Amino acid sequence: MRPGGLRIVAGEWRGRPLRAPQGDATRPTADRTRETLFSMLASRLGSFERLEVADLFAGSGALGLEALSRGAAKCIFVEQDAAAIRAIRTNIAALRAADRCDVRASSALALGPAKQPVDLMLLDPPYHTGAGAVALDKLRRLGWIGDATWISLETAADETPMLKGLDIVATRKVGKAMIHLARLAGAA
Repeated sequence: MRPGGLRIVAGEWRGRPLRAPQGDATRPTADRTRETLFSMLASRLGSFERLEVADLFAGSGALGLEALSRGAAKCIFVEQDAAAIRAIRTNIAALRAADRCDVRASSALALGPAKQPVDLMLLDPPYHTGAGAVALDKLRRLGWIGDATWISLETAADETPMLKGLDIVATRKVGKAMIHLARLAGAA
């Protein structure tokens, strides 16, 4: 792990270290950004208990593991980088969380139709690529996003995502990142 590396911010595994993938292919979400994101979500969700979560462009898996630490029931981790997949599997094993995790070595754009919508979708795609908006549009059409789904999309602070069929309900700048919370257009 890198010096001053990633840690779980709160919940069951608070303070536990996480391994970041080797190399420059991923950009792990900083602890401060995760803390802000989960504070924003907690004020809207109340609790993470029993939530079904999808962590797309998962990198180290820090976002999904943070949700699990706070009580989420299950998380699907979707990542295509081999080093990142190894880091996710290492982190899951270290936390003894395999029974609550589904790791998919794939692109978020390669996911097929959902059996049911997830409760929380966390996306941290590469900055300045538009990949998050493209993935959300496809996943919305494939049934991954329902009326009750909350979506978090992290972008660079100077990016404004154009989301089809979704409303951005909150944004927060944290350092070089911008967190966008979104819902289906018209969802209560």
